[in-house]
Amino acid sequence: MDAPLYNARILRLAASIPHADRLKAPQATARRTSQVCGSRVTADVVLDADSRIIAFGQEVRACALGQAAAAILGAAVIGERAATLAQAHEQLKGWLKGDGPLPEPLAARFPELALFEPARAHPARHPSILLAFEASAAAAAEAEALALQG
Repeated sequence: MDAPLYNARILRLAASIPHADRLKAPQATARRTSQVCGSRVTADVVLDADSRIIAFGQEVRACALGQAAAAILGAAVIGERAATLAQAHEQLKGWLKGDGPLPEPLAARFPELALFEPARAHPARHPSILLAFEASAAAAAEAEALALQG
């Protein structure tokens, strides 16, 4: 029997998104919108001198799956770098499309992403799940580039 697409754990995550307020003075901001469903995530970041995220804010306007993904990201985003977030985004994208278990180190950093196993069979849901990772990676990359310029 197939697992349900939405379950109590996903709904609990969706209801408790960490860093759910936008930052007042971000170094960079990125907004991503799903062309499939219209879900939207805006991510704000501040990086330290080592290009690690030290402050993060997000505005999430998405379905429960997108909100749950934003909650999982938000719980572990402090200390991440643009490159690791971009890698996590690509690994998550590949896992959603493919077979097999959640890849390492993605599973080590964001173990709750395994909750999206039932969504793998629903490609129209993938863009919403990916939005928070894509937006945060883009914001961190922009902040890093700006720091290198200045």
